[in-house]
Amino acid sequence: MTVQHDTRLPRVAYMKFPFRLERAGPATSTRMDHIREQVMQVLFTSPGERVFRPEFGFGARRHVFEPNAAPLWELARNRLFGSLAEALAGEVDPKTLKVEVGPGPNEPEVLLVSITYTLAALQKEESLSFTL
Repeated sequence: MTVQHDTRLPRVAYMKFPFRLERAGPATSTRMDHIREQVMQVLFTSPGERVFRPEFGFGARRHVFEPNAAPLWELARNRLFGSLAEALAGEVDPKTLKVEVGPGPNEPEVLLVSITYTLAALQKEESLSFTL
């Protein structure tokens, strides 16, 4: 994946997720990468996993062995939408946040999560897809 960085954003370094150390110190991310990493944190953190924010996260792991059925997709979509809207407040235009959850194309055993949003500072649309 080639990432094109926009120079209109302030040059602020964010700690990389997952956290790791390099020779020069902690690894860092650009703002756009940081927002993508926040989406991954919400997706893969289970509610109750963070002590001071027990409601944070979607908990993708718990959905892996659930029945892949339409009622589950709708419940998962609503939970993920709420978690992302809270975590990305101020970074993403909330009216543009779209979350789709369902089976992969021609793969009913796969749960596909697609997230689309517009960065508030740039009015630039980003799309991410995850296969669970």
